[in-house]
Amino acid sequence: MNKIVLAQIDTIAGDIDNNALKISECIKKAKEQNADLIVFPELVLMGYPFGDIFVRHKSLIERQLSALNEITNLTQNITALIGFVEPTKSAGKKPFYNSVAIIKNREIIDTARKILLPNYGEFNDYRYFESSKDKPAVFELNGEKFGVIICEDSFNHKAFFKNKCIYDIDPVSEIMKQKPDTIINCSCSPSRCAKEFVKNSLFSSISKEYGIHYVYVNKSGYADNLSFDGASRIYDKTGNLILRAKSFEEDFIITSDYKGVINQIPKGAEKEINLENFELNYTNDLDRTYQSIVFAIKEYFVKNGFSKAVLGLSGGLDSSVCAVLLADALGSENVWGISMPSRITSKESKNDAEILAKNLGINFFEIPLPSAIDTMKSMLNSAFENINSDKYDKSTTMENLQARTRATVLWSISNEYKNMLPVATSDKSEAYIGYATVNGDMSGGFAPIADVTKTKLFALADFINKNRKTKNVIPKSVLDKPPGAELKINPKTGKPVCAEEDNMPYEFLDEIIWLIENKNFGKNELINHKFIYEQKYNITFEQKQEWINKFYRKSKCAVYKWHILPPSVITDVHSINSIEYHQPIISSV
Repeated sequence: MNKIVLAQIDTIAGDIDNNALKISECIKKAKEQNADLIVFPELVLMGYPFGDIFVRHKSLIERQLSALNEITNLTQNITALIGFVEPTKSAGKKPFYNSVAIIKNREIIDTARKILLPNYGEFNDYRYFESSKDKPAVFELNGEKFGVIICEDSFNHKAFFKNKCIYDIDPVSEIMKQKPDTIINCSCSPSRCAKEFVKNSLFSSISKEYGIHYVYVNKSGYADNLSFDGASRIYDKTGNLILRAKSFEEDFIITSDYKGVINQIPKGAEKEINLENFELNYTNDLDRTYQSIVFAIKEYFVKNGFSKAVLGLSGGLDSSVCAVLLADALGSENVWGISMPSRITSKESKNDAEILAKNLGINFFEIPLPSAIDTMKSMLNSAFENINSDKYDKSTTMENLQARTRATVLWSISNEYKNMLPVATSDKSEAYIGYATVNGDMSGGFAPIADVTKTKLFALADFINKNRKTKNVIPKSVLDKPPGAELKINPKTGKPVCAEEDNMPYEFLDEIIWLIENKNFGKNELINHKFIYEQKYNITFEQKQEWINKFYRKSKCAVYKWHILPPSVITDVHSINSIEYHQPIISSV
């Protein structure tokens, strides 16, 4: 039985020298432990995702091939599978293959090339790569036959997906014609809601169907809005999981009999999540969401040279959850929470912000805004009086001025202190309908919760309070009060206007979002759909129609804001993050 290493590492796009160094160190370590085979993730040498960098900076390809030759010289008495970008060298083809070099005893004995090139969601393989028409690669090592496939090539297995297959070719069935004892999948697969259940079910099914071992080696790390969970693994010939690497961190696992430790994945991630009907029960995805975001923050800050974060603490849900996530990722001592009350800010919100900061142990201070806002208002009023045009009768100028003043404070603080980045606290529900201020609460160097809807955020806050080592860090009053920006007063009540007064109930809004993203509903289908909220509260058809019309009015005007959201991390099944979803700013939708 071969002694195999699963090298679950993270490499950076275009950083060939350091990527090669990390790969080389893993190979040396594997040789020291007398391993027969070491397997790396897909495209490990170039780094992934890479955008257009190796197209524009063509010297990267040459450097990568040179590094591959240098690594090849290290493989005496060991076999290594290394993902790289391979030039096609053929007229009429796209310039590259997505390939895995099979290296044995200082020689590339074969090359596996990716067959299925995903061109949906966050994936853009078809932009760069030629689909392989070669027979899938199989090699022999110590009497054992290994078939090598690359990520997506497993995700079209007709016996598993049946009528949901999106390609004509089934690479798993093709490679099994060569009767390998083990399939090895080199992968770069980002973490998403419901994905763990699909992967586990698929890989287990393939192992059981063919009576083979299935080895899956996945990248760990964060890059460009994507959080890669690693969780590399092995299944035995009966489909049982017998080894799993750590989630959301690098790992180096060696096994001589395919068996080993089964590291824990986020709680509930292995369970099936209902994608047929909207539910307000997010239980099975809360731990994964939490771990994915914390990991993304940590990676984003380190890789971009930042170590400290500053955010506005309003005493509301969004900023409270963001503060916890930042503290858990960077350490409480590296987070600054700034309370910036205006004349509208309630005493309760100011108190909640201070209590949260104290519970977390983060740095905290207050910067009142009234004098700055008064100065700006006076300056603007004198300008507005001299502008010869009709003023907007429902102006949001003063609301946005408060939000933008807060952003100016945060950016100023971050500029003053070394390695500090301001954080945007907008959530997905607000982003969809533009209920966030450009250069205000949307402004920052990172947006941790931009792909988390408000109803899920409430559930995540409750999960944090119950499962974090220090319990109940988010004050109960934050979870109990209606969300709102506290930027204007309702003249009827004399209290700050809450978000649902301006928009619609979040339970209703989040179901609209879910139906559009998961069922591709249009306006008429939404109007004819029976919402959970309308069944629960028995609202009129006219009210429902009014909210749906309001959603479309607001979301159409919000699309340009989607394009200027700061970098974030995709956590949901689908997203409006521009790396995944490309809606024209100017359209009829």
